[in-house]
Amino acid sequence: MSTTTYPVRVDGAMDERLNRWLWLVKWVLVIPHLFVLVVLWIGFVLMSFVAFFAILFTGRYPRGIFDFNVGVLRWTWRVQFYAYGALGTDKYPPFTLEDVPDYPAHLEIAYPEHLSRGLVLVKSWLLAIPHYLVVGFFLGGGTWFAVQTDRQGWASGLVGLLVLIGAVALLFTGRFPRPVFDLVLGMDRWVLRVAAYAGLMVDQYPPFRLDMGGDDPGTTRLDEPQDEPHPGLLPPPPRREPGPRMSAGRTIALIVGVLVTLASLLGLTVGGAMAWLDQARRDSAGFVTSDKVTLSTTGYALTSEQVTIHAGAASVPHRWFGDARVRVETVSGGPVFVGLASVTDVRRYLAGVAYTTVKAVGPNTTTYADHAGTAPSVVPTDLNIWRVQAAGPGEQTITWPIENGDWTLVVMAQDGSKALSVRADAGATAPALQWVWIAILTSSGVFLLLGTLTVVLAVIRQPKPGPSTLQTTPGPRVE
Repeated sequence: MSTTTYPVRVDGAMDERLNRWLWLVKWVLVIPHLFVLVVLWIGFVLMSFVAFFAILFTGRYPRGIFDFNVGVLRWTWRVQFYAYGALGTDKYPPFTLEDVPDYPAHLEIAYPEHLSRGLVLVKSWLLAIPHYLVVGFFLGGGTWFAVQTDRQGWASGLVGLLVLIGAVALLFTGRFPRPVFDLVLGMDRWVLRVAAYAGLMVDQYPPFRLDMGGDDPGTTRLDEPQDEPHPGLLPPPPRREPGPRMSAGRTIALIVGVLVTLASLLGLTVGGAMAWLDQARRDSAGFVTSDKVTLSTTGYALTSEQVTIHAGAASVPHRWFGDARVRVETVSGGPVFVGLASVTDVRRYLAGVAYTTVKAVGPNTTTYADHAGTAPSVVPTDLNIWRVQAAGPGEQTITWPIENGDWTLVVMAQDGSKALSVRADAGATAPALQWVWIAILTSSGVFLLLGTLTVVLAVIRQPKPGPSTLQTTPGPRVE
């Protein structure tokens, strides 16, 4: 047993009897915790950013931020001890940042009175690199917390493999192998020490040592020392008060905060995608344009599916939606026709004609629906049904203001001949797109901060009546 102490203590007591089958569904049972942890880890990153500057200028880690970040690590450890980081217990993890004495997984970090101002500049991105390599081997790549909170299943590294082996043994024998558990706990402990170091919470470099077993052999317990017993009194066993419970108001705030944060993350994703479209896909003519795709048919025409536009007004506001554009050219370079007409007129024209409808265009495949028939009675350029049309050799372009109606796009050989292969793209000016993504990103960012703050305030440590949850009761006097 090592006598070297480290200020991060990680303990886990495996249940004497584990349910043979429960581990198969724990990935479902921990989903509520995963939602909360996503928000808490956003708060962890933001708080650590603040702590970085506090340490840089004062040499101290703000105590409130330190307690919150320790709570996030503690919460994460309990969830992983219950789930696929150890499968050490069937007792459901509590929703709290506090240490829960009667829960079998514990994590404590000694508060540092002073931290190095210089080390804070290089700990997480430089000095911890050797440990990141080890952690990557344990967990299969990436940081531990990204792996554990983003996946609702097994980690892909050595920890996940060993836990899977232990779970299979549990399924058939009713017991999780103790040597496997001890080894997994050693690797989990290593990872959490690295997390605390990279989170700027300790200056002591994590040891390259696998301290195995449920009780942490590489550190001392961080419980506050008890007073010496009065002479003549037998020292009583320690008694811990029950851990704090969340009130109904805090529980509601936690749920609301998680929902608001998840909605804001979705908004940031949507807004980011729209910003990318606006900035990266807009060409010199002002059109947000798709990639060119190759389309073909053995019939006489290619058509789109029905495009229905109903803006809820007599006309579509041009300043919001702008113009649409389609560009088409044949693969062979021959003359091509492209036109837009109402659905009714197109159906009437192509009734009994062999043609192909493009159902969906994907990055690797295109889905078609073929319609049997014969050749059209007239070439498309002889009709007056088209809202816009273009015909001729080379690339042909049609542009029109987006307006209400049920529309179909038609592409044919100019002379109406059979078998056609074309390259095409579509685009729109979408003048309101920029204002939309700016509004979505701004509002989502505000709600992300509000949601995260709500979660942090809901779970942050509450004042306690005494200096410690560890209390003693007088023992019998020895005569």
